[in-house]
Amino acid sequence: QVQVVESGGGLVQAGESLRLSCAASGSNIEYNTMAWYRQAPGKQRELVASITSRGTTYYLDSVKGRFTISRDDAKNTMFLQMNNLKFEDTAEYVCNVDYSFSSSPWAEYNGWGQGTQVTVSS
Repeated sequence: QVQVVESGGGLVQAGESLRLSCAASGSNIEYNTMAWYRQAPGKQRELVASITSRGTTYYLDSVKGRFTISRDDAKNTMFLQMNNLKFEDTAEYVCNVDYSFSSSPWAEYNGWGQGTQVTVSS
């Protein structure tokens, strides 16, 4: 079983920055695509950014040029650097990981963190 834990959320003013971290733990595990989702009150969850094991990235149009996703595979950790935050970025940010066990790489699993709150005041 993989545990996924986010950190780095908080309350900031518009224009400021935050760096979110997502740490995944488990033994003999290969992490494939790692992603950040967010959900604001009354809205559907949306994919913010993702990064594959090869480093291919995806960004939601509204965060392009402001957010940067990265990963440190040696530490099984993913990051989301968020610059020039806007009020509309306020949401709970949740980490999602696709993973497989080294002993059975053909079987892929998915795990979610519990989320970290990002609040941007205007």
